[in-house]
Amino acid sequence: MFVTAIVLAAGSGSRLGSGVPKPLVLINSKPIFIYSLETLCQHPAIDKIIVVASDAFRQELCARIKQYRIRKVTQVVSGGRRRQDSVLNGLRAVEQKDGLVLIHDSARPFIDSKTISAVIKEASHSGAAIVAVAAKATIKEARVSRGKTRVLRTLDRSRLWEAQTPQVFSKELLVQAYKKFARASVTDDSMLAEKLGAVVSVVPGLYSNIKITTPDDVIVAEGFARHLRKMRSI
Repeated sequence: MFVTAIVLAAGSGSRLGSGVPKPLVLINSKPIFIYSLETLCQHPAIDKIIVVASDAFRQELCARIKQYRIRKVTQVVSGGRRRQDSVLNGLRAVEQKDGLVLIHDSARPFIDSKTISAVIKEASHSGAAIVAVAAKATIKEARVSRGKTRVLRTLDRSRLWEAQTPQVFSKELLVQAYKKFARASVTDDSMLAEKLGAVVSVVPGLYSNIKITTPDDVIVAEGFARHLRKMRSI
């Protein structure tokens, strides 16, 4: 089955305070967004990659894609105001009428080949699958009132999963979800599929598949990158 990957690399990285867009922040001398692009490009199930970038630094991303020889990237398209707007722009660039669409946040540089295979395999059967990890922390539902935050209840951790990317869907399902709910406020693509009534499968991922958002995340990511490089050299 034909698989197109949409990699979101339009983030500004304002919370990183780095002075450069998040995708171009260096982790051990390599831009963040290149890590996942290399992994996806090397995966045999990925047929082509569409990168979604901000117009302000699109040329710089294209230069890095060329520098690192990410040959499966066929297009770099403009991002949108919201995350789902960026995904929709990427989806419009998918030429195949059917097949699967894999969506990944470039701010998660350490996705691994085994997990990619697993989520694609599941989506090929179910039509919708996401990578997630079981919640490890105790999660409280709270409410802010008159400037104070108070606990309402403690959620059942055994039923909670932290969603990650990649998330994979049949193109037909994803197009339907965006056509009907593109204006909805969501934080991932699974929410749109859920609104459509689709059953979304969960594929267990790795806790190392972190999302880089704050300066502390960069420090952790540099440690992961050094560890991975060491393991590959053994």
